[in-house]
Amino acid sequence: MTDLVIPVALPLAAAAVSAMLGRFPAARRVIGVGTLLATTAAAVDLLLSVSDGSVVVGHVGGWPWPLGITLVADPLAAIMVVVSSLMLLVVLVYAIGSPKTRDETGFFHPVYLILAAGVSLSFLTGDLFNLFVAFEVTLTASYVLITFGGDRLQVRHGVTYIVISLVASVLFLTAIALVYASTGTVNMADLSGKLGEVTPALRSGLGLLFLVVFGIKAAIFPLFFWLPDSYPVAPSPVTAIFAGLLTKIGVYAIIRSHTLLFSHGQPSRLLLVVAALTMLIGVLGAVAQDDVKRILSFHIVSQIGYMIFGLALFTLAGLAAAVFYIVHHIIVKTTLFLVAGLMEERAGTGALRRLSGLMHTAPVLAVLFLLPALSLAGVPPFSGFVAKLALIQAGFDAGAQVTVGVSLLVSALTLFSMTKIWAGAFWGDPMESDTIEPRRMPPLMVGATACLVVASLAFVAAAAPLYELGEVAARGLIDPSVYVTAVRGG
Repeated sequence: MTDLVIPVALPLAAAAVSAMLGRFPAARRVIGVGTLLATTAAAVDLLLSVSDGSVVVGHVGGWPWPLGITLVADPLAAIMVVVSSLMLLVVLVYAIGSPKTRDETGFFHPVYLILAAGVSLSFLTGDLFNLFVAFEVTLTASYVLITFGGDRLQVRHGVTYIVISLVASVLFLTAIALVYASTGTVNMADLSGKLGEVTPALRSGLGLLFLVVFGIKAAIFPLFFWLPDSYPVAPSPVTAIFAGLLTKIGVYAIIRSHTLLFSHGQPSRLLLVVAALTMLIGVLGAVAQDDVKRILSFHIVSQIGYMIFGLALFTLAGLAAAVFYIVHHIIVKTTLFLVAGLMEERAGTGALRRLSGLMHTAPVLAVLFLLPALSLAGVPPFSGFVAKLALIQAGFDAGAQVTVGVSLLVSALTLFSMTKIWAGAFWGDPMESDTIEPRRMPPLMVGATACLVVASLAFVAAAAPLYELGEVAARGLIDPSVYVTAVRGG
């Protein structure tokens, strides 16, 4: 129970303390890093306790199921909490070193910790209403962070982000009301049985409504249009954590709802089409861009398609590959956005037409970009290759050759767009110092980014046991009886 509560309650308590330390920035930094270290330790302990496929349940306040607030950790939820806690910790260290987020105003650290609590609650909650609350906590913090700095472009694109998020929230609340009116409960374990008693048409309609709600947050096709404009304008640490985590909350919610609440026990043609279009449209958008952050933002969309592909197959291999892919993508995508921030810090811009020759003037930065870029493109032996190979094999086994073909084409186009960044920013002659003055990269930013690059390489070295853990999580998704029984106290 303690390990379930710490990732949610500790960051909230720390945020309150941090907010009261407005005149002591060093204390805020110590509290932020210390809190996320403790959260990560609790998350790892939680994962160890469910790594055999078991489920840990806590009823907050002692209220009986299904009335009270239920926190649930199965292998998938625990994996997500561990990875998100690690990313939040590393990005906070990066943010402390970044001149744009050194928190002179006094509210970056409290808001960041509130975001951390919302992310953890999204993965651990066992009912739809508290999932809604978690989304709102996360979104409220993200509204502040995406406009941190307050320039005109950030505010303009931040408004788009806010409007789209509010529309998703209204739809989510409507869907919850319809579910409660139809079944009398919002507890997901309870709903897994009671939704089977409603008419097939109503169940399909509710499933589609939840797919739209979570699809907006995950940025799947055709609901992704808000993301490439909103994310690149935020400060680099904020963009990195948004890119790594926030869309994955949407993906997690889609996986959870389509395996626990609206499962049909067979491959979904609708999700296969959505996955293929998300992959393809996202990568075509990336190829057309000329700014590093915008290219990477379109790639977020494209890569979400691979995760939905694994879910759509609804096989043990497909879901295990999807879980593996999510973890790989969180690490690699966060790293690439941190590198993009370093490029801006070094050269003063992320526009490829104004960059050149960074390989000669900043070779460390070139290495930090090259390794995760090759992984994102799926080049052997990096983690992206292992994840895509697992998905392709699962796709062939399930007879989804068309989607497999699309995924291979998208992988080639991803490599092309990564080459575009390399050729534009790192290749060629060094920039002329009279037009762009090179600046020194803060060591803390470089160190945090290097840690994630090492983590992505370690991910490859430990691919076999990590994939086995993904299979354990997938078994719980294919057969949610252990989850349901644990929540019911059976």
